Amino acid sequence: MTDNDVTGAAQQRVELRGVGVSPGRVIATVVHMAPAVSEPPEGEPLTGDAEAAIDRLKAAALEVKAELKERAARARSESAAEVLKATSLMAGDKALIKNAGKLVTDQQLSPERALWQAATAYADQMRAMGGYMAERAADIEDVRARIVARLRGEDAPGVPQRKEPFVLAAEDLAPADTAVLDPDVVVALVTASGGPQSHTAILARNLGLPAAVAVEGILEVPAGTPVFVDGAEGAVVAAPAEHEREAVTAWQRAAAQLASFDGRGALADGTEVPLLANVGTGDDARAAAEAGAEGVGLLRTEFCFLGRDSEPTVAEQTQAYAEIFAAFEGKKVVVRTLDAGADKPLPFLTDTTEPNPALGVRGYRTDWTTPGVLQRQLEAIAAAARETGAHVWVMAPMIATAEEAARFHELASVEGLQVTGVMVETPAAAITAEQILERVDFVSLGTNDLTQYTMAADRMLGALAELNSPWQPAVLRMIERTAAGARATSDASGEHKNVGVCGEAAADPALAVVLVGLGVDTLSMSARSLSAVAAVLARVDTAQAERLAALAVSATSAREAKEAVRAQLPVLHELGL
Repeated sequence: MTDNDVTGAAQQRVELRGVGVSPGRVIATVVHMAPAVSEPPEGEPLTGDAEAAIDRLKAAALEVKAELKERAARARSESAAEVLKATSLMAGDKALIKNAGKLVTDQQLSPERALWQAATAYADQMRAMGGYMAERAADIEDVRARIVARLRGEDAPGVPQRKEPFVLAAEDLAPADTAVLDPDVVVALVTASGGPQSHTAILARNLGLPAAVAVEGILEVPAGTPVFVDGAEGAVVAAPAEHEREAVTAWQRAAAQLASFDGRGALADGTEVPLLANVGTGDDARAAAEAGAEGVGLLRTEFCFLGRDSEPTVAEQTQAYAEIFAAFEGKKVVVRTLDAGADKPLPFLTDTTEPNPALGVRGYRTDWTTPGVLQRQLEAIAAAARETGAHVWVMAPMIATAEEAARFHELASVEGLQVTGVMVETPAAAITAEQILERVDFVSLGTNDLTQYTMAADRMLGALAELNSPWQPAVLRMIERTAAGARATSDASGEHKNVGVCGEAAADPALAVVLVGLGVDTLSMSARSLSAVAAVLARVDTAQAERLAALAVSATSAREAKEAVRAQLPVLHELGL
C-alpha cells in the first residue's frame, strides 16, 4: 500500500495493539514501505550470452555490497553499522553468486531468476535452522531484492523519501532500511511482525524512536491517515481523538524533563546503581560520555571484525580500542570479546554450514576450533588499556560452564588483564553463577540471548513476542539466581562480586527497577536511555524495588508481571514512559 491508495473517504478510527518496544508518543501520517521487488517468473529464460549474464550478476552483487557498506558508514548507531556490515557480506557471498551462476549456465535462466532462486534456497535453509540463522533469512531476502533491482535497473526497496514527518509502517524492516532512518523525518516505527528483541526493536531504541511491533492490522490502515503511536504501550490508533493529542503533548513535556542526565544513578535512599553505556565505536563512546554515562558496560568489539575477509591485526585492534578507552579516562570500560557466529558469521572464523548455529560454535567457543584469534584480541585489549587511563574489564560471551570461565580467566591473565568476567546468556550459566564467580571477578547478563534460550523462542517471530519478553517470570528467576550466586561470592575486599545487565532489558525504566530489586548492581544501556532510567530509579528506594521484583517474579506471565509493576510506578505515567 502506498500514498496513492489514499482516497477522499472519511478516515475511520481504528485502535490496534501490538508490543511496545521503544517509548514515546507521536501523531503523524502513516507511510507504508515501498512495494517489494517482484519475483522474476519461474523459468525466466536467459537472453544473450551466459558469460556476459554472469558478469552482470557479479557486478550487481558487488554494487549492492558497496552500497550496504556505505550505508554502514552512515549509520547512526554502532549496532546498525554492525548489522549492515554483516549484511554486506551476504551480498558478496561467493557461494551465493556461484550457485546463481551455475543456474544461468546449467538451466539457461536469466540472471535475475537465477539469483532469486539461489538466494531463496539460502533463506529457506536458514529458516529451517531456526534461531539466529532464521533471523538472518530476512536479510538474505533483502539482499536478493536489491541485487535483482540492480539487474533490472529499478530503484531498490527501502524507506520512502519525504520532507514532512511520518510514521513508517511495514511488515518488518530490513537492517539496511532501519540503519539509515532520519529520526527528524521518520518519527515512529510500526511493524506487523517482529518481536521485542528484533533488529527493528533494537535499532528503534538506539535511535530514540517510538516503536511498536507485532501490530496486526497496521498494513490495512490507508497511507496518509493520521495515527497515534504509543511506543511504551504498543498502542496504535488511526484517526486519533483529542485525548491522544493531549497524551502527545504530555509526552513532549515529560521528554523535556528527561533531556539531561547528571551522571549519577541512584535510588531514592541513596543506594548507588551505576548507569553505564553500550557502545561499539569511538563516536559511540564519545557520545555516551557526553550523555553522562558512568562508564561502558558493554563494548561490542565486532566492529573491528565485521565486513572483513581476514582477521584484523593486533595493531589495528589496539588502535580501535584505545580510541574508545580514551573517552572514559579513569572510568570502567567492560569489553566483550568477539561474539562471532550465529547472526555474525565471519569467513575466517565461523562455519556457516552448521545445522543450528545459534547453539553452535559462537562467541568464546570459536577458540576451540580456531585457537589464537581470542588470544590476539586479548593482547590488543591489554595494549590499549596500557595506553589509556580507563579501568578495563574484559568478559567472554557464550559461556556455559565454570570450566570455560576458568580457562578464559587464565587466557586474559596471561595478557595482564586483571579483571575478568563472563556473559550470562545461557540458563546453564545462570544456575551455576556461584561456581562461575569463584573463577572470575564479575558477570554481565545478556538478557536478549538469555530470554531467547530460556523461553526457546526465536526473537524475530512476532507470534512469539509474548514468550520472548524479558518480563517473563522464568527469565526474571534466572536473573535472580545469577544475583544470588554473586551474593554468595566475594572479592579480595570482602564485597560480593559484581553482577550487571547489559542487555536491552536495562533500558526499560520499569524493568530496571525490578532488576535492581533482584540484586543487579549495575545497568548498561544505549546512551539515549540513561536519563529516563535514572529518573525512575531516583523515585524508588531499595525496599520498594525488592517488593516490585517479588511481584514480577511471582506473576504467571510477562504481561501480568509488566502490568503489575507499572501499576505501582506512577512516575512512569508522569514522565510519559
